[in-house]
Amino acid sequence: MPIYEFEGRRPSIHPDAWIAPSADIIGDVRIGSCCYVGWNAVLRGDHGTIVVEEGSAIEEGVVIHTTVGFLTRVGREVTIGHGAMLHNATVDDFAVIGVCATISNFSRIGRWSIVGEMGLVTAKQDIPAEVIVVGVPGKVIGRVEEHHKTRWMEGKKRYQAFTRRNPSGLKQITREECSGSVNTP
Repeated sequence: MPIYEFEGRRPSIHPDAWIAPSADIIGDVRIGSCCYVGWNAVLRGDHGTIVVEEGSAIEEGVVIHTTVGFLTRVGREVTIGHGAMLHNATVDDFAVIGVCATISNFSRIGRWSIVGEMGLVTAKQDIPAEVIVVGVPGKVIGRVEEHHKTRWMEGKKRYQAFTRRNPSGLKQITREECSGSVNTP
């Protein structure tokens, strides 16, 4: 995995976090215990600070950046879906950011809130705790209920398990080892 210091700004990664080999971690990026950072994710703290707290999942293709002197914070046990983008934002504990959603400058996502796929949280938008937000721009359409929390905690625990399984279970193989017939399940 490419990990870069930038002008003296150096990442800090907890030993039991799992970072995919193709993820880029640049500058002042602080990754906590049991965090998952997926393939082709880019966390760029070259100018500001990025904090990813304990148990959070930054899925494949996520881009997180922050501007000079600012902070992008991902709270505890947050799920940031595939291809999402965060810039100078705060995502409070247990929140879920859907696939390809954008969380823009100086916005805040409340604890246990869910931003739907492709949602856009605009600059300085403040999303309260325990709501569901969808659309462009994002609008609250309902409350997060216990069944949402139960479902999402299962997903969060699966990604935390990957942080323990991937170090021994993931093995790079050659193309020759992949040859064979294609069978449809």
